[in-house]
Amino acid sequence: MDYALIIDKYYKDFPELRDILVRHSRAVADKALAIADAHPELLLDRNFIVEAAMVHDIGIVKTDAPDIKCFGTEPYIRHGVLGAEIMRAEGFPRHARVCERHTGAGLSLKEITEQNLPLPHADLLPETLEEKVICYADKFFSKTRLNREKTLEQAERSVAKHGDEGLARFKEMEKLFE
Repeated sequence: MDYALIIDKYYKDFPELRDILVRHSRAVADKALAIADAHPELLLDRNFIVEAAMVHDIGIVKTDAPDIKCFGTEPYIRHGVLGAEIMRAEGFPRHARVCERHTGAGLSLKEITEQNLPLPHADLLPETLEEKVICYADKFFSKTRLNREKTLEQAERSVAKHGDEGLARFKEMEKLFE
């Protein structure tokens, strides 16, 4: 898969947003690859990790988040499912799963319904090791501070803002990857 071609297809009219997306995604990909290198026993698919990390946030182009140059109409919380739609339309269902399952530390049906989130009523939890490593790596980078990696404690605090269930999932990922 040529992720640059897919990104260019959807971001050709949004150069500032494309730069934010690519810089953030590259940082996530690099951290996920470093984790893969540190854990060869996990037999992670490195090529897939790069591709999926580079498109995990492709759906932000359709959201309304002006602080990161997103001028779409959808709520930002939907960027994962919107990205999944894009990736399925492009013929990449495995990559689509990463898009829809990386928000927070994944989102359970319980969290979606209890918080009345505008998302499909389904578990959107990372299941494969590759889905988990990208979700985990993503928590260390924001799109507003592109040149800085969060500490583990900062990443935990960020995840904890959205509830204990997500923090528990993040800590399980920590055990796998740290």
